[in-house]
Amino acid sequence: MQTTTLYSEGHRWLMFGRDNSKPEKIIDTNQYMIISDKESILLDPGGTELFAPMLAAVLKHVSIEEIKYLFASHQDPDIISSLGLWDQVLPKAKIYCPWLWEGFVRHFGMNNIEYKAIKDTGDSIHVGNIDLQLIPAHYLHSSGNFHVYDPVAKIYFSGDVGAALETPGAPFFVEDFNSHIEKMQLFHQRWMPSNKAKNDWIKRVRSLDIKMLAPQHGRIFRGKDVQLFLDWFESLNVGIASNS
Repeated sequence: MQTTTLYSEGHRWLMFGRDNSKPEKIIDTNQYMIISDKESILLDPGGTELFAPMLAAVLKHVSIEEIKYLFASHQDPDIISSLGLWDQVLPKAKIYCPWLWEGFVRHFGMNNIEYKAIKDTGDSIHVGNIDLQLIPAHYLHSSGNFHVYDPVAKIYFSGDVGAALETPGAPFFVEDFNSHIEKMQLFHQRWMPSNKAKNDWIKRVRSLDIKMLAPQHGRIFRGKDVQLFLDWFESLNVGIASNS
């Protein structure tokens, strides 16, 4: 499991991914951890198959007692099927997840961790010295879906929005936006079902000051590439791809 630091001015953002030892047919995912004043939160901590390398990676930076919170953007197994294992090592933690998916997410196993249901309109999480905003992103692609915005670091965790299907060992950051489009287009056309929901989300996030847009698959967008992505996504007709 590789690690890169996205931000380290007062608090820290770390990204974990590009695990060379993961099974070949499991989609590559990005996991994130935010650390502030001896508290930390894991964003979309991943599937069961990645639990062991993820735990080893995060413990290089924090003690197990400092992991106070988990966040799951939605219910998919690549997001949170490791929950039953985190439940054993983090019995006093809390998980923030959409209210809609509680009865489903609990199937992954949750006897100890406290479920904090996110209402449809959003919420916030206080971690250490920072307040993280939970931004509604319904139907992108899950019917109950949220993102996380850090207004201090100006990093926006975008879940499946901005995701790309990459070859093993791809860089952490977008290097050429135009050549990156082919890695994103089919994914967004197939997995994002609603142009209305897409445009509502774009209107919402354009009001935020975002320096990095960090998806759960693929590469991170920085600087001008954030706006290039929003412009591209706004013009894309979604919910149209098929196997035919």
